[in-house]
Amino acid sequence: MRDYLVRALAYDGQVRAYAAKTTETVGEAQRRHYTWPTASAALGRSMTASVMLGAMMKGEEKLTIKINGGGPIGTILVDANAKGEVRGYVSNPLTHFDLNEQGKLDVRRAVGTDGTLSVAKDIGLLQPYVGQVPLVSGELGEDFTNYIVNSEQTPSSVGVGVIVNPDNSIQASGGFIIQLLPGTEEKVIASIEERLQEIPTISNMVREGMTPEEILEAVLGSDNVKVLDTMPVQFQCQCSRERISNAIVSLGTEEILDMIETDGQAEAECHFCNENYHFTKENLESMLEEAK
Repeated sequence: MRDYLVRALAYDGQVRAYAAKTTETVGEAQRRHYTWPTASAALGRSMTASVMLGAMMKGEEKLTIKINGGGPIGTILVDANAKGEVRGYVSNPLTHFDLNEQGKLDVRRAVGTDGTLSVAKDIGLLQPYVGQVPLVSGELGEDFTNYIVNSEQTPSSVGVGVIVNPDNSIQASGGFIIQLLPGTEEKVIASIEERLQEIPTISNMVREGMTPEEILEAVLGSDNVKVLDTMPVQFQCQCSRERISNAIVSLGTEEILDMIETDGQAEAECHFCNENYHFTKENLESMLEEAK
C-alpha cells in the first residue's frame, strides 16, 4: 500500500483531522541518508508531522520546519508542500542510543530539549511567515502539538510514530493531527480526551498496519469521522542538475573561472536527498560564457 494522507471532519464538523501513512516516504529518507534507528525515528516523526501541516496549505504554498534542541542529532530540517511532497535530513544521521525506560527509541535524548521548533511558511508574500516555539519534550509529537496550539491558536493533538527494523530499514511510519474548531462542544472535547488516553500508542497502531482512516476512527470513533479526501504522500526533492547549474552561473565569472583554474571541475551535493552532481571543465566553460 502506497503512502497517503487523509483529510477528514468529525463530530458534525466540530473537529478537523488528518492522518498519514509515511512508511515508504521515511524509508526513502533513511536509504538516502543512511540514518541509524534513533535518527530515523526523529527524522520520520518530523517528516510525518510536516507533511500533515503541509496538507493544511493551498496551491504552491510550502513550509520549512527547523528543529534544534541542542542534542547530538543536531538540526532536523524538513520541507513540505500542499501536494503531499516532503523531504528532510538531520545533521548527524549516525545517531543512536539504547531504548529508553518505555522500551522505545530515545528520540528525546537524540533531539534534546534546549532549543526551538520553527515553522517558516511560504504563502507567496515577500517574506515567509515564521512561527517559533521552545521545545517542550524532544519527543516531537508533543512539540508539534505545542507549536500548533501556540502559533496557530488551535487546540490540537499530534501523534507521530516510526518503527525501525533490525537492519535499520523502516518497518512502519505514520501519524495524526486532531484539531478542535471554534465552538466545539465540551462533551466532544471530553470524549476525544478520553479516547486519546485509551487508544494504543501511535507506534503500535502503525505497527499493526492500521490505515490512516482506521487511525482516525480509533482516535475519534468510527461513527464520527467523515473523510473529505485523500492525497498521495512521497519523498520528493526539488533539486536538479539544471537548478544547480543555474546556481553556479549566478556566482559570476570570477568564481567560475576560479573553479576552472583551480580544480578543472565542480561537485555539488544536495543536503536533502544526497544526490551528487558533477560538472566537467567543459560544463564550467559553458557556464562561464552564460555568466558573461
